[in-house]
Amino acid sequence: MQVAGAEVLVRETIRRLGDRIEPTIFCLDAVGRIGEELVAEGADLVCFHRKPGRDWRVSQRIARAVRARDIEVVHAHQYTPFFYSALAKPLCGFRPKVILTEHGRHFPDRVSPLRRAVNRLVLDRLADSVTACCHFSAQGLSRTDGFAGARIEIIENGIEVERYGPPADKALAKEDAGLEPDRRYLIHVARHHPVKDQVTLLRGFAASVPDLPGVDLLMVGDGPLRAELENLAVDLRVPDRVKFLGIRTDIPELMCAAEAFALTSLSEAASLTLLEAMASGLPAIVTAVGGNPEIVRHESEGLLFPRGNVNGCADAIRRLFRDPELTARLGAAGRERAVERYQLGRTVEEYYALYSRLAGR
Repeated sequence: MQVAGAEVLVRETIRRLGDRIEPTIFCLDAVGRIGEELVAEGADLVCFHRKPGRDWRVSQRIARAVRARDIEVVHAHQYTPFFYSALAKPLCGFRPKVILTEHGRHFPDRVSPLRRAVNRLVLDRLADSVTACCHFSAQGLSRTDGFAGARIEIIENGIEVERYGPPADKALAKEDAGLEPDRRYLIHVARHHPVKDQVTLLRGFAASVPDLPGVDLLMVGDGPLRAELENLAVDLRVPDRVKFLGIRTDIPELMCAAEAFALTSLSEAASLTLLEAMASGLPAIVTAVGGNPEIVRHESEGLLFPRGNVNGCADAIRRLFRDPELTARLGAAGRERAVERYQLGRTVEEYYALYSRLAGR
C-alpha cells in the first residue's frame, strides 16, 4: 500500500463505501504509507511478507484469513495479487468470489508461453470477474495474458474532481504554493521510475528552455531515480529551472499554480495524476501510449507525442507556453472531460455494484 494509483483507489473505495462493506486489506509484501493511514483509521489489514520469488505459502495464508473473516469477495488489484488469491480460492472451498482488476501494464509487455497457458486454462476460470481501468489494459489482459476478452469489463478510474479546479487568481495560487508569482510552471507528478521516463521530460524541457525564459519545471514525487534525475538536470545546465519537490500532500494547490502538466511515460494505463491535472484545468503534454490517448485527445484536451521523442516533447512545451489561447482552450476542455467522465464516486459505485452482484445481494 505505497503511494500509487491503485493503492489510492483502494483507500478511497474503503472510505467511501463506509459501513456498506466490511473491508480487510491484504498486502503481499509490506504495509506501506497508505496502509498505515488506513490502519490508523481502524481498518483491518493483513500483511503476508512474501518471500522473493513464488512464495506458495502466501495462498495458504490468504485462505486462512478469508476463512477466519468469512470474506465473500476478494478484489485483487493487479496480476500478482490475483495469482495468489486465485490459488487460495480452492483452499476455501471456492467460497469467495475473486475479482481481477488490471491497472497498468509492464513495458515491454511480454509474458512467457507458460504463464499465458496457465492463465487461459486455469486462472481465467478461477476469476469470477475480470475488470480493467481502460481499454488498453483490457487488451493487454486478452492479447498478452490470455484471459477471455469478451468477459473483461471496463471500469474507468476516477478522482475527487471537487478537490481540483482552476484558481480564481493564478498569481495568488502561486504564492500560496510557495512559488514565484511572476514565473510560469510545467508540473509533473509521478514516482521517479524508469517506466515514467522523466529523462525524456528533462531533455525536452532543457531543449525548450532557451525559448521560454520565464518557465520552470516542477518535479513532484520520489523514487529510485531521483538522484540520477537531479544529476541529469545539472548535466543539462538547467538545475535552477527544475525544482524537485519530493512527495507532496498539496497536489491540488500545486496544480492550481501551474500552467500545464506533462507525463512522458513509456507505458501508462489510466493515470490518476493526469486526471487530476485535467480537473485542475491544465492542458496535458503526454506520450501517445497505453490509455493516455483514451483520456487525452490530441489537440482537444492536450498534446500527444511518441514515447522517448525528446524533440516532440520540447515542441509541445513550446507550443503551450507560447500560445495562451491554445493553453486555455485545451485546459478548459480537459476540465470539462474530467467532470463529465472521471468522477471517483461513479468508479466506486460501479465496484460496489460488482461486489453486490457477486455476493448475491
